[in-house]
Amino acid sequence: MTVSFALRLGPPASATSGGGGRPTGTRALVSKRPNKEQHLWIRKDSAGSGKKALRLVNTVSKLPNGKEAVYGALDRWTAFETEFPIIAAAKALEMLKRQRQWIQIIQVTKWLMSKGQVLTWTTYDTLLLALFMDGRLDEAESIWNTVIQKHTRSVPKRLFSRMILIYDSRRLPDKVLEVFADMEELGVHPDEDTTRRIGRAFASSGQEDKQKPVLEKYLKKWKYIHFNGERVRVRRAGPLA
Repeated sequence: MTVSFALRLGPPASATSGGGGRPTGTRALVSKRPNKEQHLWIRKDSAGSGKKALRLVNTVSKLPNGKEAVYGALDRWTAFETEFPIIAAAKALEMLKRQRQWIQIIQVTKWLMSKGQVLTWTTYDTLLLALFMDGRLDEAESIWNTVIQKHTRSVPKRLFSRMILIYDSRRLPDKVLEVFADMEELGVHPDEDTTRRIGRAFASSGQEDKQKPVLEKYLKKWKYIHFNGERVRVRRAGPLA
């Protein structure tokens, strides 16, 4: 007996739904979207940012202290980048800070500002420190005034503390109290070290009557000390203790 086989193309009529939808009894094909290219680019940029940062540090360290030479070299550093190397620039500033290369920090940061890049609070804080360490108090004060006027209520405590440290180091109690007045107005509470500097500023400016209330207001009632290798919390004996 001869048996014949027929090859059926397409699903049988009984296997499809009455409404002309997807065949019943079969699995739907789910297509996954490929990963976005920018994620891969970000990983590459982050992975290679250390080398880029080191290259920038080595470049600016060998340059003469001239705006044209520095800006030209920095422009060449980014000439072939598809996107601005923000991560590498931030790492370079941190490297320069650890090496205490204050002039180079000022040069790089001002170049970044001219490009409208890396304008973070950390950048501003690093620039203020570098200007102070390089003895350029007037420039530091100008940057600070620009920041406080432009951003006002978003300025972090760290920047207030930086300016108070700068003014306290230069024995300018009136300037310290000006910054503290802005902190009071904006509701920014100083940390412990900053509070002590503010207290000294009141005493130096002949306002001893205001020193104790400020210390009592902002210094915590408890402090931590190391005793027998352990960190122990103890109550303060007084606002100046």
